[in-house]
Amino acid sequence: MYPLYTVGGVPPQKAHPLHPNAPGLLIERADDVLTFTLDNIERGNQVTGAMFDAMLGELQREASQPAARVLRIRARGKVFCTGRERAGRDIETIRSEAARIIEVKRLLRTTPLISVAEVQGDAFGFGFGLAILCDFALVAEHARLGFPEMRNGLPPAAIMAYLGEYTLPRFAFPLVLFGDSINGERALQIGLISHVCPVDLLASQADALVDRILQLDPPAVRRCKEFFLAAQQNWFDQNCRAALEALTAGSMAVLANEK
Repeated sequence: MYPLYTVGGVPPQKAHPLHPNAPGLLIERADDVLTFTLDNIERGNQVTGAMFDAMLGELQREASQPAARVLRIRARGKVFCTGRERAGRDIETIRSEAARIIEVKRLLRTTPLISVAEVQGDAFGFGFGLAILCDFALVAEHARLGFPEMRNGLPPAAIMAYLGEYTLPRFAFPLVLFGDSINGERALQIGLISHVCPVDLLASQADALVDRILQLDPPAVRRCKEFFLAAQQNWFDQNCRAALEALTAGSMAVLANEK
């Protein structure tokens, strides 16, 4: 088994593996934290079809019957994720692969769990998109990030479907058009990630963030994320009407807890 990127002296969490795990992906649960660890090191932690299916199954379970509170996405080795497997050779399988990728992204975006990505190394294509979709994306300062798909003549439509919600078009379009990589500081400046730090501090800072999330009231956190996501899709008037109902329900919940 390859070691995680973290430095020596950082004790691992006591986690219970969930089954089935796909080759190249470890899924674990430790108390209220669900962890996906990419472990396809020989292929740059490229996400295979089996890995997609395993993530999809777990995200679907959490969407229907939430059992955790935080989703933590990590990777072993020197890189975070260099993209995804492209196994399809005919229109049916290619379309099926594309549908699966988009569904994983949709479920990751809408999961009731608070998601945290620990990007300890380079993240390209699907890997960078995966980090962006998380509620918090912590990136090692040496990591390179980018969308190189156009260098192979493939417009990254799955990424462009949401990239404009995280950064301005003037920043987003050159990233997908030219495929140039950027560093963490630049990604932070344009709003694509949450935090940059030295790699040897990444795990401890992610631990601190997870602990802070777990200190919050669980139902309130779920309501907060649900409303935040809905508000991004609605018009102002819709949000005001929804806010009236949300504030009323939230205040009643607070009063109930005081009794």
